[in-house]
Amino acid sequence: MSAAQPASGSVAVAATPTRDHDEENFPTASLLLAKPVRARVMAFYRFVRTADDIGDSPGLAPEEKLARLDAMERALDDPATAMPEARRLHQLGVGTEEARAMLSAFRQDATKRRYADWAELEAYCRRSADPVGRMLLRLHGEGEPHAAAAADALCTALQVLNHLQDLVPDRDSLDRIYLPLPWLALAGGERGFFAPAHAAPRRAVLDAALDRVEEALDRASALPRLLASRRLALQSAVTLALARRLLARLRAADPVARRVALSRADFARAFAGAALSRGPSDAAIVARRVGRAGSSFARGMAALKGERRRALWAVYAFCRAVDDIADGAMPEAEKRRFLAGWRRKLERPDCALSRELAWARAAFGLPLSECEAMVAGMETDAADRLRLADEAALDLYCRRVAGSVGAMAVRIFGAPEAEGFGLALGRTFQLTNILRDVDEDAARERVYVPLSLLAAEGIPDGRAREIVAHPRFAAICARLAGQAREGFARAEAEIGRFDRHALLPAAVMMWGYRRLFLRLVARGWDGARPRPRLTAGEKLRMAWMALGLGIRPRRTPA
Repeated sequence: MSAAQPASGSVAVAATPTRDHDEENFPTASLLLAKPVRARVMAFYRFVRTADDIGDSPGLAPEEKLARLDAMERALDDPATAMPEARRLHQLGVGTEEARAMLSAFRQDATKRRYADWAELEAYCRRSADPVGRMLLRLHGEGEPHAAAAADALCTALQVLNHLQDLVPDRDSLDRIYLPLPWLALAGGERGFFAPAHAAPRRAVLDAALDRVEEALDRASALPRLLASRRLALQSAVTLALARRLLARLRAADPVARRVALSRADFARAFAGAALSRGPSDAAIVARRVGRAGSSFARGMAALKGERRRALWAVYAFCRAVDDIADGAMPEAEKRRFLAGWRRKLERPDCALSRELAWARAAFGLPLSECEAMVAGMETDAADRLRLADEAALDLYCRRVAGSVGAMAVRIFGAPEAEGFGLALGRTFQLTNILRDVDEDAARERVYVPLSLLAAEGIPDGRAREIVAHPRFAAICARLAGQAREGFARAEAEIGRFDRHALLPAAVMMWGYRRLFLRLVARGWDGARPRPRLTAGEKLRMAWMALGLGIRPRRTPA
């Protein structure tokens, strides 16, 4: 790459670029774009590639990087500049303002090496990546506001994927880490995060970060359908497909242990898929997420068809998304910010998942208050240290995180008159979850057994693991198990009052949960508490029941 001439008032800018456009993770100026547009995009790419190489140069001091980047910005103000990269932008009338925004990010790279939180990282991406999408939209005459928001989300997701892919080279060559410091602290700090022995805590932090990338890709998912330009729509569809593929690869492999990259086959599949469609629908994206979750609830959902199944999938995916935030390996403040974001999504859907949930709410009359209750329950779970004061607090928690699902589910099933049944069954399911997950929750410093019940048994509040190991803790578990047993018995007695066919999914889920509960009772509450699971045969039976076969009223008590 040529250096700027002294006549432009600049200093030497750069030597050769570190890579060309066809070596990038994602398409830059692909053949999908019209030739005149491609030339303008390449001019923009050459300019910002040069600037990025300056910011990322391990051999330049920060002050030298800033001087060279300042020279590049001066060239943006001078149509007669001798700097070839900037002169080409002026000649083609492309991207000077977007390039200016990106220069501010590259200046930041010259001096900033750590990030305080996810919001600070997103702010960097808004300047280092989002201008690329805005430039492409402008070149194609695309002015739809929703398209701009989707393009921003896509560019941010791509930038974070690049950062996660390059965690080791960025740290080793530039002493720069884009994952925020409080996130790294959850895996033992910087040293612990990169240590080979810390693969499990590192995996948890990486997965939480990848969840944020997936949320951004869900916001970007409608972009190909929002664009009038067929060529740009195709390129955006390809880019989305590649981003989701890299996301999947980063979930399956450790980028600290070895480099994770896209293959030529990934590119071929992405281009072939874009030629057939403008990307998956919102419903298809949600269906894939439900399938990936592998929940036993899916067997109950399989009893539904058509729009009812689609709606229940939307509710399940929403619950799973907010639950993943509450359980994610990220600081409590970040969890609460992302959950607040979901409150906004409920009012103004902006992604595939929230749009599907809004559709389900409209199609089946699902109350907004039930979705808000679920978020409120997850805000309880988001605490670094969770304790419930009394049984009223436990009831409220169960009402929020499980009753809300029951209230929405019976409406989707076509039996809104069974709301009371759904609320009670949800509480029974949640008590079963609490009893099943006692030790796992204690590892997260969560205790759902109310403090009032602990005090009645002489168990002081303290570390969660000490509470659940107390000799009297088993007596409280047995008491809660009695409540769950009564709940299952009531549900068995009451389900016949309603449309049995409509409540088939509830019956399938109830059968599975009851099996887990009976296994918990047989295991007992003292000593080791291995987590019970359904057998392959039981799962097969649930699938059989979902077809409407093998369902009959039970008369025997749990």
